[in-house]
Amino acid sequence: MLVRDGMSEVSLTVGPSHTLREAAAQMVEKGTGSALVGDGESPTPGIVTERDLLISVAAGEDPDAELVGGHMSESVIAAAPDWSLERAAAEMSRRGVRHLVVFDGAELVGILSMRDIVRVWTSEGATSGMSPG
Repeated sequence: MLVRDGMSEVSLTVGPSHTLREAAAQMVEKGTGSALVGDGESPTPGIVTERDLLISVAAGEDPDAELVGGHMSESVIAAAPDWSLERAAAEMSRRGVRHLVVFDGAELVGILSMRDIVRVWTSEGATSGMSPG
């Protein structure tokens, strides 16, 4: 299975001047764990994730005052649509991230989350050598 088989369309883009609460509300509405962040000045998007929101709230920061631009990752980890899902999962594990932004050349074509990989592997009947316990 390849990244193109598991990736999702980019369903949400927010700006760096959105508040964390606005980003969180849109993420909930779209049922996604991340949002790409576009500012028009950078050729590649940033990303804000559920984890970024949790870290801010746990630190006692006000989600109505904190802006996405202060909590996003500015450089995304990219994948290609023809990567294997195993390669993508290994890259996520190695880098400690749960989302890869998928580019076909210079064109943004999707996003792949760990959730997407699990969905594909379980729907395709992926099995392991472990017996149910």
